[in-house]
Amino acid sequence: MYEGAIQDLIDELGRLPGVGPKSAQRIAFHILSADPADVTRLATVLNRVKDQVRFCTTCYNVAESEQCRICRDPRRSDEFLCVVEEPKDVVAIERTGEFRGRYHVLGGAINPLEGIGPDNLKVRELMSRLGSGEVKELILATDPNTEGEATATYIALLVKPMGIDVTRLASGLPVGGDLEYADEITLGRAFEGRRAV
Repeated sequence: MYEGAIQDLIDELGRLPGVGPKSAQRIAFHILSADPADVTRLATVLNRVKDQVRFCTTCYNVAESEQCRICRDPRRSDEFLCVVEEPKDVVAIERTGEFRGRYHVLGGAINPLEGIGPDNLKVRELMSRLGSGEVKELILATDPNTEGEATATYIALLVKPMGIDVTRLASGLPVGGDLEYADEITLGRAFEGRRAV
């Protein structure tokens, strides 16, 4: 639609997850009208991320050194290992302030339609970590969707024979939600996960 550099920018922005053609166009024109110092700062940060950020050699979370800050923290418990799909999930759990164990980032979820199987994830590395015998409970915190459930089930089947307690994050009704708007699956899980008060 446009020509030259602006169309190239729109095309590249449109390749980002969650950015459609209209959003890509809006971002491109925002960048075009932005102060040159802001654009330079953005370009510098993008380059720095690609140069400095890597994945932790232990848990595969994002890190700027060989290990992430959580794996380096001696106050964290090695007895609890929480399995998540992506580094953003670690951030979400850390915000709660409830978990003081370690993490393992799979790098996605099993999705046969996309050609993603267990060999494309960090499952082998997870099994290697569990072989040390330090982990007493494995918490499966994959997304509560078809892919996340398939991944959790697969890992649970692999780990159960090891004698490690395998748990799954509870799912159900959100705080502030109305029962009439809950779908059957969510409401069913809320019943399954009910607890004494």
